[in-house]
Amino acid sequence: MLSSQLLYFWNAMKLSKMPGFVLAIYLLFANVITVKAQDTWSLQRSVDYALANNIDIKQQDVQKRLAALTFKQSQLSQVPTLNLGADGTYGSGRNIDPYTNSIITQNYFNASTGVTAGATIFNWFSQRNLIASNKYQSQAQDRLLEKARNDVAFNVASAFLQILLNNEQVHISELQVKLTTSQLENTKKLVIAGSVPESNQADLESKLASDSVTLINAQNQVILSTLQMKALLNLGFEVPYIPEIPEKIADIPLPQLDQVDPEMVFNAALSTNPLIKADELLIKSMERSYVSSKGQLYPKLTASGNLNTSYSNTAKNDFVTGQLIVPVGSVVVNGITYSVTTPVDVKGYKTIPLGDQLNNNFRQSVGLSLTIPILNGWQARTNVQKAKLNITTQQLTRDKDNQKLRQDIYTAHANAVAAIQKFAASSKGVTASQKAYDFATKRFDLGLMNTIDYITTQSNLFKAQIDKVSAQYDYIFKMKLLEFYRDQKITL
Repeated sequence: MLSSQLLYFWNAMKLSKMPGFVLAIYLLFANVITVKAQDTWSLQRSVDYALANNIDIKQQDVQKRLAALTFKQSQLSQVPTLNLGADGTYGSGRNIDPYTNSIITQNYFNASTGVTAGATIFNWFSQRNLIASNKYQSQAQDRLLEKARNDVAFNVASAFLQILLNNEQVHISELQVKLTTSQLENTKKLVIAGSVPESNQADLESKLASDSVTLINAQNQVILSTLQMKALLNLGFEVPYIPEIPEKIADIPLPQLDQVDPEMVFNAALSTNPLIKADELLIKSMERSYVSSKGQLYPKLTASGNLNTSYSNTAKNDFVTGQLIVPVGSVVVNGITYSVTTPVDVKGYKTIPLGDQLNNNFRQSVGLSLTIPILNGWQARTNVQKAKLNITTQQLTRDKDNQKLRQDIYTAHANAVAAIQKFAASSKGVTASQKAYDFATKRFDLGLMNTIDYITTQSNLFKAQIDKVSAQYDYIFKMKLLEFYRDQKITL
């Protein structure tokens, strides 16, 4: 991080004019700078890093996983439901005894537990069609993730080419500054000797200032394009990014124009473009969703069953603890009164044990349920109509994506043809400008051309060189774009 910042300020502030400071910095950081300078990024390394770290790709990967989870959940929804439940109640005051169902005025505790199960027997294949819809949705997200990866790979390649172009423009600008500086130093000597007027020196000083501004702007473009690349890679801005420059940019393999005919490229893209594949899958998903919604209009048959039992501390058993002789009246026999008694059992009460209660209260039940939708606020019918409109919407989206793809391909082909012509013209322009500059240099050295005219000739050559480099990279980019549409991959 520190070494890259020093290199930046070296160029920006021209610290090379401070020898003592430069020597100290060199001795302190020369080894670090050398190590960083060797850490270059090839296009393949850049693409691989972006595919693993780009935020757009990570976001699309999350969407893919969400769709996969939805699909899996809809599959598992076919499995019958099974739930275990338990509850406990403590009451006081006047309440209904949960065991005897009589009114009591005492504290009590009641608990129950049970298992319930349910299964859909028939629902007009609504669930199966929903599963199929979610399956196509999941597959569509796979294609959209593939599209995101392809787009990022192409954007990285484009940014890589842009950095190479900007570096090349910096190189040309540096050569121009050196040339102008050399001419200025030579003119200064001639002015001192009285061979040329002082105005020649002033003209070259103005030219050097202009060339320096051009160089600074070119260097800034390198910084900006590098920042764009780091954003694509999700790379820390403090981490140096030094592109691995191909030995000969002109040797980059490019397809011939007849190999990237627009209609041929479009037909190939229809079978390779992930977005087009995703559109078709989404249409299938919407169609299945529509059939699933129609199933909700018809009766639904389900089965259910449950097992449950309960416990209450008010549930008690009575038992005889003894007998009492209780008088019930008297009887007179022969004038004699006799007392009449009867034995009465003395009972005690104890709470029925937990195990006995659970066994005694164990209940089972099974049942079938038929649900016939009659009037539910037209929700089901509205859902069917929405599902049908979703099919139309997705079909229009597919048609729009196809139209845009065809337009983009034809536009890219037209731009590629123009780029080839522009590159050929700019190459001739450099040759002509170089010849004019060579003649001008000879005349200027002999004093047969004034400084303004000579600077104009030099500026024309400089502009022609910049135009040629720009046209060359633009041509490469346009051809690679067509190749990307055709094959969905990018190489340099």
